[in-house]
Amino acid sequence: MFKGLGDMDLSKMMEAAQQMQGKMAEMQEGLARLTVTGEAGAGLVKATATAKGELTALDIDPSIFKAEDKEVVEDLILAAIKDAQRRAQDKAAEEMARLTRELGLPGDMKMPF
Repeated sequence: MFKGLGDMDLSKMMEAAQQMQGKMAEMQEGLARLTVTGEAGAGLVKATATAKGELTALDIDPSIFKAEDKEVVEDLILAAIKDAQRRAQDKAAEEMARLTRELGLPGDMKMPF
């Protein structure tokens, strides 16, 4: 088999790898369920997204619907979406850090996704 590795060591490594793979899959599913809300214009526009960054809802205060404010409204919508996406990235990084701690891995270890 592998030179220098006993069957026991390889078996433990495979088990640890499978456990990590399972935890990663759980975390990915969890990120799809976690939501974050980004805001713009002091809460006049809110964008909700999953922690994976998928936009799921927009909430726009009707007071901003005036034809002369069209560009401002568009800017607020974009700002709220970007804020939600940033919060989603932060939440995903938080969850990854938690997972790496649970697995006893270095906190700065980068996972392949």
